[in-house]
Amino acid sequence: MVEERITTIEGQPGTSTHTTVIHDGEPARRGSGATILLAIVLIVAVIAGIYLFSRSTASESAKDNAIAGAAQSVGNAAEQVGAAAESAADKVTDTK
Repeated sequence: MVEERITTIEGQPGTSTHTTVIHDGEPARRGSGATILLAIVLIVAVIAGIYLFSRSTASESAKDNAIAGAAQSVGNAAEQVGAAAESAADKVTDTK
């Protein structure tokens, strides 16, 4: 309910009127839903950021594991080359 109070001040040249409107029981402000929409968009953006960050972390881990596997393969190949060279050296020194 709205209460309207009109006060008239006399004694001055002319009459001055002052109006005061008092709102009882009504909220001071009503939103259009933009705040809720903005909050939903913000939540979706945060979830998407977390998802993309976790995917890039998993990708980095997979890349690191692939590099480690390749390094292990190179190490094994180097051991085989070393064993073959040692075997060839033994054959050369045994024949003389």
